Amino acid sequence: MSDELKQISRILELALKLPPEARAALAGSLLERLDTTVDEDAGAAWEAEITRRIRELDSGAVRAIPRSEVRRRLSTG
Repeated sequence: MSDELKQISRILELALKLPPEARAALAGSLLERLDTTVDEDAGAAWEAEITRRIRELDSGAVRAIPRSEVRRRLSTG
Protein backbone atom coordinates (compact mmCIF):
# COMPACT_ATOMS: atom_id res chain seq x y z
CA MET A 1 0.00 0.00 0.00
CA SER A 2 1.36 3.42 -0.94
CA ASP A 3 2.08 6.05 1.68
CA GLU A 4 -0.79 8.15 0.37
CA LEU A 5 -3.26 5.28 0.70
CA LYS A 6 -2.00 4.55 4.21
CA GLN A 7 -2.48 8.19 5.12
CA ILE A 8 -6.00 8.23 3.68
CA SER A 9 -6.84 5.03 5.56
CA ARG A 10 -5.58 6.55 8.82
CA ILE A 11 -7.53 9.78 8.29
CA LEU A 12 -10.69 7.78 7.59
CA GLU A 13 -10.12 5.67 10.69
CA LEU A 14 -9.83 8.83 12.81
CA ALA A 15 -12.80 10.52 11.13
CA LEU A 16 -15.05 7.52 11.80
CA LYS A 17 -14.35 7.89 15.52
CA LEU A 18 -15.84 11.40 15.52
CA PRO A 19 -19.43 11.98 16.68
CA PRO A 20 -22.02 12.06 13.87
CA GLU A 21 -22.29 15.87 13.85
CA ALA A 22 -18.53 16.27 13.49
CA ARG A 23 -18.39 13.65 10.72
CA ALA A 24 -21.16 15.49 8.86
CA ALA A 25 -19.31 18.80 9.21
CA LEU A 26 -16.09 17.21 7.98
CA ALA A 27 -17.85 15.59 5.03
CA GLY A 28 -19.51 18.88 4.14
CA SER A 29 -16.19 20.71 4.26
CA LEU A 30 -14.53 18.13 2.03
CA LEU A 31 -17.38 18.21 -0.49
CA GLU A 32 -17.36 22.01 -0.62
CA ARG A 33 -13.72 21.94 -1.60
CA LEU A 34 -14.26 19.47 -4.46
CA ASP A 35 -16.49 21.71 -6.55
CA THR A 36 -14.51 24.81 -7.40
CA THR A 37 -16.44 25.81 -10.52
CA VAL A 38 -19.53 27.97 -10.23
CA ASP A 39 -22.43 27.33 -12.56
CA GLU A 40 -23.97 30.74 -13.04
CA ASP A 41 -27.16 29.21 -14.48
CA ALA A 42 -27.71 26.79 -11.59
CA GLY A 43 -29.51 29.31 -9.37
CA ALA A 44 -31.90 30.30 -12.14
CA ALA A 45 -32.50 26.65 -13.04
CA TRP A 46 -33.32 25.76 -9.42
CA GLU A 47 -35.64 28.77 -9.14
CA ALA A 48 -37.50 27.66 -12.28
CA GLU A 49 -37.75 24.08 -10.96
CA ILE A 50 -39.08 25.23 -7.58
CA THR A 51 -41.62 27.49 -9.28
CA ARG A 52 -42.75 24.63 -11.52
CA ARG A 53 -43.17 22.25 -8.58
CA ILE A 54 -45.13 24.78 -6.53
CA ARG A 55 -47.39 25.43 -9.51
CA GLU A 56 -48.02 21.67 -9.89
CA LEU A 57 -48.86 21.32 -6.20
CA ASP A 58 -51.12 24.39 -6.20
CA SER A 59 -52.99 23.24 -9.32
CA GLY A 60 -53.50 19.73 -7.99
CA ALA A 61 -51.57 18.19 -10.89
CA VAL A 62 -49.46 16.40 -8.29
CA ARG A 63 -49.99 15.65 -4.64
CA ALA A 64 -47.51 15.63 -1.83
CA ILE A 65 -46.79 12.36 -0.08
CA PRO A 66 -46.36 12.46 3.69
CA ARG A 67 -42.86 11.63 4.92
CA SER A 68 -44.17 8.65 6.86
CA GLU A 69 -45.61 7.19 3.66
CA VAL A 70 -42.35 7.71 1.77
CA ARG A 71 -40.43 5.98 4.57
CA ARG A 72 -42.91 3.09 4.59
CA ARG A 73 -42.59 2.65 0.83
CA LEU A 74 -38.82 2.75 0.98
CA SER A 75 -38.63 0.22 3.78
CA THR A 76 -40.91 -2.28 2.02
CA GLY A 77 -39.05 -2.03 -1.26
